[in-house]
Amino acid sequence: MNWRLDDQLCFLLYASSRHITKLYKHLLDPINLTYTQYITMIALWEKDHQSVSELGTKLALDSGTLTPLLKKLEKDGRITRQRDHEDERKVWIDLTEKGKNLSHEASHIPFDLYRCVDLPDRDAEDLYRILKKLDFRDASCEVVDDHE
Repeated sequence: MNWRLDDQLCFLLYASSRHITKLYKHLLDPINLTYTQYITMIALWEKDHQSVSELGTKLALDSGTLTPLLKKLEKDGRITRQRDHEDERKVWIDLTEKGKNLSHEASHIPFDLYRCVDLPDRDAEDLYRILKKLDFRDASCEVVDDHE
């Protein structure tokens, strides 16, 4: 096999993801959010009052990543965390007024990012459609070693 890094889909996805995340950093710094905090807030703007496990599943984040992120958002006054009264293992996440209002402050970010990426509308639609097909959150893959 003649190896070329630029021929690897995994590398192109990885490099593109890192580039987009850097673009987001520039857009998110003024509202004091990291990219992971931003997508967490989007999930909560979409549906307030979620359990930590529900949020983790939606965001494809484990509790080791999500818990410190939620603590920071709580410290910043954007969310509250409250243990379930009937099941102490379950923690509920709710937006505060400050967290809800941040939605308006952040509303320009998707459009600004779209302008930074500078893809024709048709290409952006195609990319979105293809990436939705690659959403592996609920999928597994069994690799059969038939290369012997």
